[in-house]
Amino acid sequence: MQDENEFEPSSGNWSWWPSWRPTSMSLLKSAEAKILACIRNEVWSRFVTLPNQNRIWTLTVTSRTAHKPSNQVASCTPLVMVHGFGGGVGLWIQNLDALSSSRPVYAFDLLGFGRSSRPPFPADASLAEEQFVSSIEQWRQTVGVERMILLGHSLGGYLATSYSIQHPERVAHLILVDPWGFPERAQPPSEGSSQSLEVKRPGPPRWVKAVASVFSLFNPLAIIRAAGPWGPGLVNRFRPDFKSKFEDFFDDNTMSEYLYHCNAQTPSGEVGFRAMTESLGWAKRPMVQRVTLLTPSMPVTMLYGARSWVDSSTGKHVAALRGHSPTRVLLIDDASHHVYADQPEEFNRVVVNICNNVD
Repeated sequence: MQDENEFEPSSGNWSWWPSWRPTSMSLLKSAEAKILACIRNEVWSRFVTLPNQNRIWTLTVTSRTAHKPSNQVASCTPLVMVHGFGGGVGLWIQNLDALSSSRPVYAFDLLGFGRSSRPPFPADASLAEEQFVSSIEQWRQTVGVERMILLGHSLGGYLATSYSIQHPERVAHLILVDPWGFPERAQPPSEGSSQSLEVKRPGPPRWVKAVASVFSLFNPLAIIRAAGPWGPGLVNRFRPDFKSKFEDFFDDNTMSEYLYHCNAQTPSGEVGFRAMTESLGWAKRPMVQRVTLLTPSMPVTMLYGARSWVDSSTGKHVAALRGHSPTRVLLIDDASHHVYADQPEEFNRVVVNICNNVD
């Protein structure tokens, strides 16, 4: 049976797209189920219905063999994980078991992404951001999490920071993993300036440039939907790295199929993301302008991949802006933007250490 609100009708001249695209929420559910079957710990998966009737697809993962008594594990501050643009809960497959070893872990599909509801988003950047952040707070209230360690990757890091500014009493520690949207847009250096002599970091990968080429005219992932039956092949072509990132779990196209089905549905969250973005990689409302609004006592850890196209120097800038407030910037060797998947063991070790210092 099709879940209520899982599909939203397309509009205008594009109403024929869904039948042409080899995707559905049912196929996304099946692709995700194959991934989640690899989790060894206890998993409770369900839709959390918000007061406005939007639904947030949510996982709660708890340890089967915790070293602490169950009542102590339950009393530990939970870790809440927020994925990045175009992602979903399945991308945390290499992290959920390790991170839930001593505390509950919550992971959810952001509003407008994955299996969560896909409502309209406003075209105004601040209103779109607020819709995301408000849904996170409504989710927290509905689930009943009083205080959390909040971890966000990429777009999730941007939204987690915005949430922490508005609801500081709910966040025990903010962990930002290769966060998107922090720096102000750089001005091109003048000829002969010292900046022009600096060693450049790796540029955005090919898939980012490909998306950017159509970004100004369409929603960011429109090319995947426009490709119809060739869409899954496009994901494999532009993201071949995803197969190798998860090769310890799957030797086929499971992860790329999951990514395809996450992003071939009716666009929603990406509409909100587009509203918040000048061009891919630059936010209309850079978070670096607001990090001083974080409660001074709130600990913040920024994790970057040493080979990521996201510039880790922004983390040092954030630490300088926060002054004596507890802020750490860590680089994980041999990791690119998807730090949690490139070096999962080191990522898990770092995050577990952070969490253990909270309780």
